[in-house]
Amino acid sequence: MTRDRYGFLLLLHAEWTKFRTVRGWVTGTVAAALLVVLFAVLAGISGGGDGGPDVPVGPDGGPVTDSFYLVHRPLTGDGSVTAAVSPPRSSLPSGLADLRPGRVPWSKAGLILKAGTQQGSPYAAIMLTGGHGVRMQDGYTRDTAGPGGAAPRWLRLDRAGEEVTGLASADGTHWTRVGTVRVRGLGTTVQGGPFVASPPAVRGMGTSGSVSTAVFEDLHVEGGWADENWRGEQVGPRSPTFSGYPRNVAGSVAEEGGRLTVTGAGDIAPAVRAGLPTGGTLGEILTGAFAALVAVVVIGTRFITSEYRGSLIHVTLAAAPRRGRVLAAKAVVLWTVTFAAGLAGAAVAVPVGGRLARASGVYVFPVAFATELRVVAGIAALLATASVLALAVGAVLRHGAGAVTAVVVGIVLPYVLVAIPFMPAGVSNWVARVTPAAAFAVQQTLVPYDQVASVYTPYEGYYPLPPWAGLGVLAGYAAVALAVAAVLLHRRDA
Repeated sequence: MTRDRYGFLLLLHAEWTKFRTVRGWVTGTVAAALLVVLFAVLAGISGGGDGGPDVPVGPDGGPVTDSFYLVHRPLTGDGSVTAAVSPPRSSLPSGLADLRPGRVPWSKAGLILKAGTQQGSPYAAIMLTGGHGVRMQDGYTRDTAGPGGAAPRWLRLDRAGEEVTGLASADGTHWTRVGTVRVRGLGTTVQGGPFVASPPAVRGMGTSGSVSTAVFEDLHVEGGWADENWRGEQVGPRSPTFSGYPRNVAGSVAEEGGRLTVTGAGDIAPAVRAGLPTGGTLGEILTGAFAALVAVVVIGTRFITSEYRGSLIHVTLAAAPRRGRVLAAKAVVLWTVTFAAGLAGAAVAVPVGGRLARASGVYVFPVAFATELRVVAGIAALLATASVLALAVGAVLRHGAGAVTAVVVGIVLPYVLVAIPFMPAGVSNWVARVTPAAAFAVQQTLVPYDQVASVYTPYEGYYPLPPWAGLGVLAGYAAVALAVAAVLLHRRDA
């Protein structure tokens, strides 16, 4: 072992001894862990929701939206369905009960083959959308763009076992394959035919329900289709909307001269946070991290400012002339202790809070075990890195109250800003990118989808940076502050 390394280990031991012998620091660290657990328990038992049992689950186990109007008949074995489809015409609420024409880019009108009319059952569909052309979708999360061109256009679905192929044509003669997918669990007999969906449209910082209508012509089938009339049916509940309008839109179908006019609302897509009346994420269960952060910031600043207050810093620096190593030793000890406390608190809070929330009727978005581990470790790393930032700011300012205020304002204030429901998305996402509050991205578990128009802001649980990149922003602030503090230790505190 080199002499320098041995000397640094002695510094680590000395700083650890200082930390563990101050009862207030140890007690505060334990309290930070307990705050994470306490807030998780409170969040769990105060749920009072009723959304859990009503959220359908897709083939991959994730929550989905499965509410649209379907005109169908059974298909046993292989077969195909073809129709000329007009682009969907949409309407949006303009008052308490009135509708006006509007644009809903992800409104859908097309053909679908579905394992059944139960919500969450496997499917494959090809469609015209209100603003994104021809798409083929399956499994609720997968989306494939089709060819461009003029509308109306012909659409076709071909089924061969579990394989479904979607095709599009501008003239009904020359066809372009959009995609071929394997739909597991489709079953021998499926329900298929025209469908119309009209998801809520984003309006400012909220969404409002919509209704769409499309016309289907030259509808014909080949293969093992049942010899019976087409039957219209609402799949899933009636149109859920943010404002309650349009009310009770369950869809309809009208036939005239071989043309089907289909009206529908709702969507067939992965579920997003804004689409659920009640719902939660691991981030909401871990709101105690906010209170714990204040506690570790206080400990981090006092770990250095207490030495200035008692003039002990000169004794410490005299014993270790290489002042930057003293600061590094303090940072390592503080980060390690705080990380361990945060890890323990989050590891208890996540399963306990989640179980209580579900028991209270709140739907909690499911996550993979690896994601849960990442959130737990990420919250612990957030608290630890924030404490090191507080240590560095304390060394710069040499005043406990001022350092605590500076760090709390630097992290907590931006966090409060991004948590305001009606904060413009551009402002909210900018704050969540460049301020230390970007580190809260470590608690993100939700996935935004290009094919679902929604409010994707930190308030809803969607952060603009990947989890570890967000933590990296906070780490960058801490590194810069430590560098400044090291320079000042050399120049000012000789």
